This record gives sequence, C-alpha cells and structure tokens, in this order.
Amino acid sequence: MRPLRYSINVTLDGCCDHRVIAADEELHRHATESLAQADALLFGRVTYEMMAAAWRPPGQLEARPDWMGPFARTIDAAKKYVVSSTLGSVDWNAEIVRGELMTAVDKLKREPGNGLFVGGVKLPMALAELGLIDEYEFVVQPRLAGHGPTLFAGLSKLVDLRLVDRLEFGSGAMALRYEPKR
Repeated sequence: MRPLRYSINVTLDGCCDHRVIAADEELHRHATESLAQADALLFGRVTYEMMAAAWRPPGQLEARPDWMGPFARTIDAAKKYVVSSTLGSVDWNAEIVRGELMTAVDKLKREPGNGLFVGGVKLPMALAELGLIDEYEFVVQPRLAGHGPTLFAGLSKLVDLRLVDRLEFGSGAMALRYEPKR
C-alpha cells in the first residue's frame, strides 16, 4: 500500500495562509523533491484551483526566479486527483475523485507505487479524521502572522504523532516529519 503524505508550510503561530510564507530557493528545492517522491497529488477543489492558477503553464513563470522552474515543471507533470463534488471537469493531468472519501482514498492508496502527496487545509482535515494520512510534514516558518487560517481547527479527536525526521533550512525554517502513533 502506498503511503499518503501531507505537507504544509505553517508559521510559528499556526497560520497556514500561503500569502504569509516566505518562499526561497532552498524551500522550493525541498518541495520539489517531496513532490517528485509521489506518484500523484491529491487536492481538494480550492487547492487544485489555487495551484493551477499559480503553476499551470504558461502561468506567471516568466515573472518568477529561475530557481522556481524545477518546482513548476514537477507539479505540472504530476498526476493529480481532485476531490470535489462541485467541479464538473478538470484538466492539467487531473481527474475528479467522487464518492465516499474513505473508500475513494483507500482505493488510491492500494494502487502500486511510491506514495501520494496531499496539500491544503480542508481535505487533509477530513483525511486526518479518517486516519488516512501516513505521514505529516510541517514546514515551520520563523514568522508570526497574527491571523489564520490554522491547521486542523475543529478536529474531533487527538492524533498522536511520532517525530521521525527534521531538517533545518538556512532561513531558520524547519521541516518536521511525523508519523501517526498506531
């Protein structure tokens, strides 16, 4: 069974608003390596639309530094699954996942391969509730935002995690990787 890995950038005070996260070359390289380890990406509608607007070619790549190119090419080429009950269709190497979330994601996890990668806020919350996430990575930014959104607000049960790896970046950000205690 291929693992479902979740990764998100978050500030020290818990904000996961992508507009307050400082992106640099080292963080983009790490994100590119993480995406490259997955057979496919799993997004909710909001994250899919946000990522497509930002990274689908031709997009705004001309206005970005060259070091963002590898991330752009990696996410563009990746197979994408979009969990949505409202979208009629998707493109950008994507297909819609419908039906009961537990069954649909379990089916994807049972396919052969190295793993699935999930990002965003709402979909990962639902996946955590169902116990479907096999690895959590929080890239903690050395910044206080003073506002939300925050991660896992309203989670109905505790999810105990075990630290399995950490990586410190030159910016002072830290990637903390956890697995659920089972």
